[in-house]
Amino acid sequence: MSFNDNARIDSSKVKRRGRTTGIAAGGGGIAVIAVFLIAQFTGVDLSGLVNGGGTGGAGGPTVSEPLADCQTGEDANESIDCRMAGAADSLDTYWATEAPAIGIANYTTPEFFLFTDGTTTGCGNATSASGPFYCPPDQALFVDTAFFDQLRSQFGASGGPLAQMYVVGHEWGHHIQQLSGAFERADRSNTGPGSDTIRLEVQADCYAGAWVGAASTVRDDAGVTFLEPVTREQVADALNAAAAVGDDRIQAASGGQVDPDSWTHGSAEQRQRWFEAGREGGAGACDTFAVPTEQL
Repeated sequence: MSFNDNARIDSSKVKRRGRTTGIAAGGGGIAVIAVFLIAQFTGVDLSGLVNGGGTGGAGGPTVSEPLADCQTGEDANESIDCRMAGAADSLDTYWATEAPAIGIANYTTPEFFLFTDGTTTGCGNATSASGPFYCPPDQALFVDTAFFDQLRSQFGASGGPLAQMYVVGHEWGHHIQQLSGAFERADRSNTGPGSDTIRLEVQADCYAGAWVGAASTVRDDAGVTFLEPVTREQVADALNAAAAVGDDRIQAASGGQVDPDSWTHGSAEQRQRWFEAGREGGAGACDTFAVPTEQL
C-alpha cells in the first residue's frame, strides 16, 4: 500500500524516543493489563519486561523527538519512520470520524513512540523483544521498527509496507478498545477458545482491516488521499503477517505442542478472517464479543 507522493503528513503524531541506558528494577510488578497487552505480536516472549512501572528508570528520563523530516507521502514511501507517521495521520483521521459511528463519543488521539532497543512506559520497561504494544495507562503505542525485520526473519512473514501498517492499525485498534470500554469490560483472566483475550485481539485485527478497507478514501487537510488503492498483493501481504503471528503458528514454529486452550491472540485463520471482516464490512462488523465461540 503506497502513499500518494503529494499527500501532506502531520508528523507530530509520532515521536522517536532516545535509547535508554538501563532497565530499572522496581517494586510492585507490572499490571495485569500490561502483561496481557505487551508483545501483541510475539505473544510468547515477555523477557524484555521487568518489574516496575512509570517512566523513570536506571537510564534516566527518556527524550522524545518529533519526526521533523516526514512531511509528504513521498517521504512515507521512502522511510519506515515516515511510513509510521503517515499511517498514524491516516489512522487518526479515519478514527476521528469512525469512532463516533461505533459509539465512542469522545475520540482522542493516542500517543505514538518509536524506540530502539529499550524504552520506559507506564506499563513498565520494555525492550525490542517485547514486540509492538499499546500501553493503556499512557494511551500510547510503542514500536521498535526493528520488529519488522523480525516479522520476516523469525515469523516468516513477507513484511511489506502494508504488513507494517497492519501492525500499527492493530495497536491503534487497542486504543479504540480502551476508549470504548472493551478493556474494562473484558475478562482477561482466561485463555483459549471463546475467551475475552482472543476476542480483544481479533477485534483489533478487525479494526485494522476496517482502516485498510477505507484508507484509500481518507484525505489530508488539503483533500488529497493519503494512500493509493490497495492491491490484491498488498492485502495478501497484510494477511500473511496476520497469519504469521497466530498462536498456532507461533507455537508450531517454537517446536512446542499446538495447544488451543493456551491461546491468547487467536489462530492464524481467525486473525486473517477478522481482518477481512473489517476490511469488507467496516468497523461496525467488528463486534467479536457478540458472536458465539464456534463463530469466533
